[in-house]
Order: sequence, then structure tokens, then C-alpha cells
Amino acid sequence: MVQGTAMERRGDGTWLLVTPGPLDVGAIEASLRDPLAGGICVFVGTTRQVTGSKVTEELRYEAFSEMALAEMGRLAREAQERWPVLRSALHHRTGTVAVEEASVAVGVSTPHRSEAFEACRFLIDRLKEVVPVWKKEVFADGRTEWVQPGR
Repeated sequence: MVQGTAMERRGDGTWLLVTPGPLDVGAIEASLRDPLAGGICVFVGTTRQVTGSKVTEELRYEAFSEMALAEMGRLAREAQERWPVLRSALHHRTGTVAVEEASVAVGVSTPHRSEAFEACRFLIDRLKEVVPVWKKEVFADGRTEWVQPGR
């Protein structure tokens, strides 16, 4: 698991990235533009400060980056088989992510908005379930907790 190095794959209208650096949501949205697209949908997951009664200080992510990119690519292909996806982007942070910062972003462009919403929802939900990225919450009181996949 390499945390300090970004790994990226681009091709066939798909941009995949696992990085310790901040996510550039503007660049993601720009990469999804296509003359045939009538809908672009981007989901950005951020670190929230309060979960239930726990105050989160930060999140720490670890990833098996090569496998994560392979799974992200598989998900992008699956979305293209299910919806008329023109372009897609799946990005995930590693390392420490502070409150309010983005830890994950996925996006798609499709001819129509309903397809964009559906494909984007599918991608974020499946990414959280199957991509080998692990999250540890660090709470304000010093406790830590590994979070189960899918959350």
C-alpha cells in the first residue's frame, strides 16, 4: 500500500485516480464535458465533523492503489454497459483528509439527466462496497475506529 504516490489511469473517456493530494472537483467536472452530454452528475464525498454523537477530527485512508484502479475501471465499464455513459471519473484520496475536505468524487456524463443520476449513484455506491480503500475515523477525544466498507 503506497500512500505518498498518486496513481492515475486515463483512457476511453474514463479518468481514474487514487491520490494523497486534494481532489480537483472542477477538473473532474471539466473532464466529463462532451458535446453529446445533456447531463453531467458529480458526487463529492466529504469528511463530516459529527457522526451521531461522535466528533470527527479527520479521516485516514489507506488503499491498495493498483487494485483500486483496476476495480474502479471495472465499475466504469459496468456503468457503460448499463447506461449510455459518455465519460466517467472516479477519484479517491489516501492519507489524511480533514473535515470538509473531499475524500471521494465520482462523475459521469450521459445524454440525459436521469441516466447521469442513476449511473453516478451506482458508481459511488459500488465504489464504497468493492474498491479496496479503507477508512479510519479519528475522533476529537483521541479514539480511532476503522469503518466498515459501504459506509
